[in-house]
Amino acid sequence: MKRKNYISWDEYFMGVSKLSGMRSKDPSTQVGACIVSEDNKILSMGYNGFPAGCSDDEFPWEREGDIYDTKYAYVTHSELNAILNYRGGSLEGAKIYVSLFPCNECAKAIIQSGIRTIVYDSDKYADTPTTRASKRMLDAAGVRYYQYQRTGRKVELEM
Repeated sequence: MKRKNYISWDEYFMGVSKLSGMRSKDPSTQVGACIVSEDNKILSMGYNGFPAGCSDDEFPWEREGDIYDTKYAYVTHSELNAILNYRGGSLEGAKIYVSLFPCNECAKAIIQSGIRTIVYDSDKYADTPTTRASKRMLDAAGVRYYQYQRTGRKVELEM
């Protein structure tokens, strides 16, 4: 008789997304993304951080101040990193799991890459102009999105 308490695909891929986000060195926000094929194969992952070659010791992590003195001018979001990290060709029809709802810039990349579904955990910026713009574009482009339903299951890794 097979085991019955195994995790669902959504639990699995959101877990991978959150684990990926733990690689981020951002002191205030760690976001992860996991792109999955239509047949539930992991295609790519990403987390928020500076582009390759840009030292995270030399660029700013601050959130306040002149734009060039904050992380916002330099950080690549997890969704864009996952899309750019993919080396297998088309992402047409794929699904992306993200720990935070995508901003408008990431929504553009998601739409253009052919990803058709977004599963997100947090939507803490739902009322901001960038998230409203994101949802407007995703709706217009027919990209489906839904919030991950937490199960309360705890997963621990001993390292």
